[in-house]
Amino acid sequence: MSFRINSNTASMSAQRYLVKAQREGQKSLRALASGSRVEEPGNDAAGFAISESLRAQAAGLKQAKGNAESAIAFIQTAEGTLNEQNNIMMRLRELAVQSASDTIGEEERGYLDQEFQQLSSEFDRIAKSSNYGGKKLLTGENEEFQFHVGTNSGEENVIKFNLDANTTASKVGIDSLNVLDQDDALEAMEAIDEGLHTVLEARSTFGAAQSRFEYTIDNLSNQFQNVEEARSIIADVDVAEETANFARSQILQELSTSVLAQANHSHERALRLLVDM
Repeated sequence: MSFRINSNTASMSAQRYLVKAQREGQKSLRALASGSRVEEPGNDAAGFAISESLRAQAAGLKQAKGNAESAIAFIQTAEGTLNEQNNIMMRLRELAVQSASDTIGEEERGYLDQEFQQLSSEFDRIAKSSNYGGKKLLTGENEEFQFHVGTNSGEENVIKFNLDANTTASKVGIDSLNVLDQDDALEAMEAIDEGLHTVLEARSTFGAAQSRFEYTIDNLSNQFQNVEEARSIIADVDVAEETANFARSQILQELSTSVLAQANHSHERALRLLVDM
C-alpha cells in the first residue's frame, strides 16, 4: 500500500459524501417543515412547474365556484322579493273574495279596501326597491348579466342571464283595483289571477337559473377536488418516505464523519515510517 502526504484522496472522498449527506438531510427537513416535496424548482423542476400550473387552475376553479355562488345569492334576492309579492297577491285575492260576498255591507267593504290599497302599494314598493349591487331586479330593466364560471376566457366559461322580470303594480295590473263593491271585487279577482301568473312566471325563470347554477357549482367542486388531488400527488410530501430519507441521511452523516476522521489519520502512518527509518 502506498502512502501520500500532499494529497489525501480518502479524506476528500469522505468530505464529498459528508456534504452530500448533509444536503440530503437539509432537503428532507425543508420538505417535512413545509409539507411540500417541490418547495423550490431545484428539487424537481418538472414537478414544480406542473404543480404550480395545477395550483393556478385550482385557484381559478375556486373563484369560479365563488362567482356561481354569488350568482345564486343574486337570484335568491329576487326570489325572496317575489315570494313576498306572491303572498301579497294571495291576500289581495282573499280580500276580493270576501268583498264579493253579501255577508258584509258597504262599510265593511270600505275597511277591506283600505287594506287592499295598502297591500297594493306595498307590492309596488317591494318591486321597485328590490336590488342587488345597485341593480334593479324587478322593474323590467331588461339587462343582461354575465357570470364567469370557468377558469378560461372562452364563451363556454360564461353563463348569461337576461333580467327582464317586471312585477311592479302597473305591470301586474293591480294598481287601479279596489274592492268597494261586489262588481269591483269580481273584476279584482280576475285581474289578480292574471297578475299572479306574471309573478309565477318570473319565479319560474329565476328558479330555473338557480337550478342551473347549483349544477354548475357541483361540477366546479368536483373539478377542484380532482385538480387538488393531482397537485397533491406531485407536490405534497410523503411524510413516511421523507422521514426515512432523513434518518438515512443522518446515518450517512455519522458514517462519513467517522470515515473522515479515519482518513485524516492516514498521514500519521506515513510519519511512523519516517520515524522508524
